[in-house]
Amino acid sequence: MPEFNARILIIDDEPANVLLLEEFLSDTKTHIRSITDSRMAEQVFNDFEPDIVLLDLHMPVLDGQEVLRRIRGARDRLGFLPVIVLTSDTSRIARNSALLLGANDFLTKPLDRTEVILRVRNLLRMRELFLSLPASSWPADSDPGKT
Repeated sequence: MPEFNARILIIDDEPANVLLLEEFLSDTKTHIRSITDSRMAEQVFNDFEPDIVLLDLHMPVLDGQEVLRRIRGARDRLGFLPVIVLTSDTSRIARNSALLLGANDFLTKPLDRTEVILRVRNLLRMRELFLSLPASSWPADSDPGKT
């Protein structure tokens, strides 16, 4: 995992999925914040200022696509901030919609521990490299996933 104290935000309406992800990432030197109510996502995102978001796609009330829309502005402020979408929906439409809205990666359930750890690690390394750049060198649109 990266050298900096990365903050991981997990948003999934299923407590069992949240516990599984927390267990997968428990040996990493990161701070993890998890929520199961997607209505809290925007506020928790702004308060916690995560370095990566693990986001379920299909949730009641606010689905993952709506959460992506709502945090887009904050992602602009924080620079490159990766989002990994987690879902059991393997349809091309779900994948393309999430990527179009700014997701950086896409994992299908059931989740594989090693794959989750490796993808989180790789995206956190990219985030760390981005943060090491002087802010004046950040591009105006510093999030490559933003459309």
